[in-house]
Amino acid sequence: MSEIVLGAMLFGTRIGERESFALLDRFVDGGGKWIDTANNYAFWLHPSGLGGQSEQVIGRWLAARPGMRDRVLISTKVGAEPTDPARGLDAMEGLAAPTVRAALTGSLQRLGTERVDMYWAHVEDRSVPLAETAGAFSELAAEGLAARLGASNTPAWRVEQARGLAPHGWTALQLRHSYVQPRPGAALESWSHRQVSPETLDYVRTNGFDLWAYSALINGGYGRADRPLEEAYAHPGTERRLAALSSVAAEAGATPNQVVLAWLLGGDPAVWPIVGASTPERLGEVLAARDLKLDPEQRRRLDDAS
Repeated sequence: MSEIVLGAMLFGTRIGERESFALLDRFVDGGGKWIDTANNYAFWLHPSGLGGQSEQVIGRWLAARPGMRDRVLISTKVGAEPTDPARGLDAMEGLAAPTVRAALTGSLQRLGTERVDMYWAHVEDRSVPLAETAGAFSELAAEGLAARLGASNTPAWRVEQARGLAPHGWTALQLRHSYVQPRPGAALESWSHRQVSPETLDYVRTNGFDLWAYSALINGGYGRADRPLEEAYAHPGTERRLAALSSVAAEAGATPNQVVLAWLLGGDPAVWPIVGASTPERLGEVLAARDLKLDPEQRRRLDDAS
């Protein structure tokens, strides 16, 4: 069964430590398990221009909650931490073997744990031989430092190539995905994001991969007037999907966000939506989506609106 994942990207920067602790507590009290972060979160919001703030906050929260490490699953990433703060993502650390290992060492120190439950290649790095990257991840898994491995912002064909290059391979994909879709080929405002395609869905379904979806609620675009969808979503299909979403939400007595999450969780393949929240109340809305079951007719209407 897929689950809602708590996105911790803004912990320690836009969301302060006390507020982050409250969100983490609410998530666990509500039955949540997976917490997703990265070694570069959130460098663009920190005066140093370097990341690690989110991992540090999670580490301090774990230290302040004895026994909590056994109740949660930690996911973190390597590859997109800037080596030059002035250049940001134009100077990403990449996925060379020494970088992959050194980054995990740093993440474990900040998190205050001996292992992570999922370690992701945050970005694709074609400057490094794929065998080197795959081998580095495999070694960390063999040593027990990472229970599972995944690839974010990486095309499925590259993940498939990597499967035969090392004993322990990637078994999960993390990409951008939600109910409404941008125009095919349209540029997203975040140039580093990679969008799920029908081919991606077929790949994970056929090979038994987990599909994690970031931007699952498109930064509040389903319910907040102050956060309109970006230009890439401006097409008739979006209008039809938003109309279907509004109709189903009214029938179900749910919010559009909850219907989107229920649609992702109960789809084929089922998706693991990564969702951030700035208040415990908003997080409560998110977690309530787990109890919303769309009937076959509602799902058909949502699926057919395109």
